[in-house]
Amino acid sequence: QVQLVESGGGLVQAGGSLRLSCAASGSIFRFNTMAWYRQAPGKPRELVAAITAGGSTNYADSVKGRFTISRDNAKNTVYLQVNSLKPEDTAVYYCNAALGTPTGSRYYWGQGTQVTVSS
Repeated sequence: QVQLVESGGGLVQAGGSLRLSCAASGSIFRFNTMAWYRQAPGKPRELVAAITAGGSTNYADSVKGRFTISRDNAKNTVYLQVNSLKPEDTAVYYCNAALGTPTGSRYYWGQGTQVTVSS
């Protein structure tokens, strides 16, 4: 059973910063990719940033240069540093992990953490 627990969300003013954490039950080495998604009210869930087991990263164009994804394998935790926040970054942020299996990838989700940016 894989559990992902997000934390670090909150209410910040525009231009502020937060660090989101995603703590996994067990080693994160087993996951091919870990990622952060977000979902704003009335909008579909979208990929924000992802990091592979080898450390390669990719970002949505809307957050490049402002957000940084990283992983601490010793702590089984993935982080999302979010800087220069804008009101349009307001959303529930979800952690996602992709586990490879003989029949394909299996995906796991956390419960989400709310980020609210005031103007």
